[in-house]
Amino acid sequence: MRESRLPRVRASELVGRGWLNTGGRSLTLADLRGKIVILDFWTFCCINCLHVLDELRELEDRYRDVLVIVGVHSPKFAHEADPAALAAAVQRYEVHHPVLDDPALTTWSAYTARAWPTLVVIDPEGYVVAQMAGEGHRRNVEILVDELVALHASKGTLHRGDGPYVPPAPEQGTLRFPAKVIALPDGHLLVADAGHHSLAELDGETLVRRIGTGERGFVDGLADEARFSEPNGLCLVPEELRQWLDYDVLVADTVNHALRGVRLADGRVTTVAGTGAQYMVGAADNFLPFDDDEADEEPASLPVIGEPGDASAAFASSLSLSTGGSPTVDFIPGPRRQKLSSPWDVVWSRALGGFVVAMAGNHTLWEFDDKQGSINQLAGTLNEGLLDGPLDDAWFAQPSGLAVGADDKIWVADSETSALRWVDPVARTVHTAVGEGLFDFGHRDGPAAEARLQHPLGVAVLPDGSVLIADTYNGAVRRFSGGSVSTIATDLAEPSGLLVLDDSVIVVESAAHRLTRLPLSLGRLEDRGAHRTRRPVTELAPGSVRLDVVFTPATGQKYDDRYGPSTRLQVSSTPPGLLLEGAGDDVPLDRMLRLDPSVREGVLHVTAHAASCDADPAVEHPACHLNAQDWGVPVRLVEGGATTLTLPLHG
Repeated sequence: MRESRLPRVRASELVGRGWLNTGGRSLTLADLRGKIVILDFWTFCCINCLHVLDELRELEDRYRDVLVIVGVHSPKFAHEADPAALAAAVQRYEVHHPVLDDPALTTWSAYTARAWPTLVVIDPEGYVVAQMAGEGHRRNVEILVDELVALHASKGTLHRGDGPYVPPAPEQGTLRFPAKVIALPDGHLLVADAGHHSLAELDGETLVRRIGTGERGFVDGLADEARFSEPNGLCLVPEELRQWLDYDVLVADTVNHALRGVRLADGRVTTVAGTGAQYMVGAADNFLPFDDDEADEEPASLPVIGEPGDASAAFASSLSLSTGGSPTVDFIPGPRRQKLSSPWDVVWSRALGGFVVAMAGNHTLWEFDDKQGSINQLAGTLNEGLLDGPLDDAWFAQPSGLAVGADDKIWVADSETSALRWVDPVARTVHTAVGEGLFDFGHRDGPAAEARLQHPLGVAVLPDGSVLIADTYNGAVRRFSGGSVSTIATDLAEPSGLLVLDDSVIVVESAAHRLTRLPLSLGRLEDRGAHRTRRPVTELAPGSVRLDVVFTPATGQKYDDRYGPSTRLQVSSTPPGLLLEGAGDDVPLDRMLRLDPSVREGVLHVTAHAASCDADPAVEHPACHLNAQDWGVPVRLVEGGATTLTLPLHG
């Protein structure tokens, strides 16, 4: 297989509608000459893109004087092309580098990006030196940057100093990008105040107290010392379990990849599941092993220290502080050993006897039973898409909202497929009520088969069994009832959470930093049609086309074939008839496809896996990695089109 570093090619100019985080200045590549530049092609709906933003934070800090990261925002959904929505997202996710607004995907096309996220590395002389799709590349980028710093420092082509980032003016307010809300037993509201990295307890509109310091971090303790990182989901613990568990509210602490328990009496926060590090597909250390010496230890209170995403945080989460202030290792319950991936919402299921967690980061649902000390994958295969059936076979795409009805159905806002799904916990099956797939969305009412949503993040069940949907990117609240969808409110600012009360519903208007109360008697409004995601189309020749996924293990790694083949390639298409030959699952990362000339356009769906491990023979237990990426490549068949489709998968 070929080397995945690119030949020396001049980087294309950065072209778009405008710039953010530059103080109003437009940037060119000439302005960045002498710096190492990383282009981060992202879209703010995409959980993998948000993971990459977190990975880049450390690099930004460490290489501040030699590295410039430029976010190139190339939208998937229509809402993401709105410049105001993009500006809000840049603030919401604390993006501390320049961002190019690329709504027409002009720069995306110039760099032949085919997947969100994609990273492109440009050297100080303006040449592209690497391109990599997907997440999990922080260490490999770090190695490459070190190499480029050494090379260009010796050549005299590296210029140290401040970059072009100009922070926006800070905004003040009680709430900042709130996510979800629940009602507390005393009638107060508890809001996941994601932008303030804390929980806000409200009596009406009055702030009663804040749980968490407001600083991003991963720290257990009382209300004025605990830290969260973009908390989203909230669930009130059933009354019969509160005393036993010693917490009243379960929190999906999204960027910390953890579940946190909150005791309302004193605001004490305890980590109850997750290590603080992200679950990575195929990684060998997604569950930290028990030490034989711990078998007879008693569980202890486990305050967590460190910053999210830091390896030291995962280790520190296994320590408790003695009265003298020195760390001592204690027994760690099973859920505290399990890595999670961006838990976005959580709900109690009476039928399952546990909490259900929407694990947005790896497109699955998980079940958490703290009384039994267990956390396990409940549904999904880790593949991203829309596929119904048995729990173990179903596909989800960034599930972000959960609700349970009186009939025990678990309703799911499956955001990236713009779908409303539901789980039958007894039959253990998954079903789709509304939604078509990853690239179909819109604002259309009517029969469920024809209705369309746009990236919903919240869901709630009404007393009559109908379902409310926080249709986030349509700025609407929709209702699913009797097999059809209607709109009951519009012109909302990214509604992301819903709370049903006796005569009204509270809507979390995330981008407006507020809660809005709507009467349940609102009538039906007009719909606004349906859309499909329109990305630049790759023109391929009809007939035979070679698919080539290029992979080379990262520096210091080798293919890991100790337990069988180290690679895997899955190919399918929409419509299925586009592929006459080449569909299916096989080992090699290259394959001959035969495309039907009568099917003029469609989407090729490609999933590639490649396992690698540390190559140093002196290491007894080498660290191993599974590199994985999904592509959905829109294609058009034209005479004279390309006969090779190359996709980069970096180690």
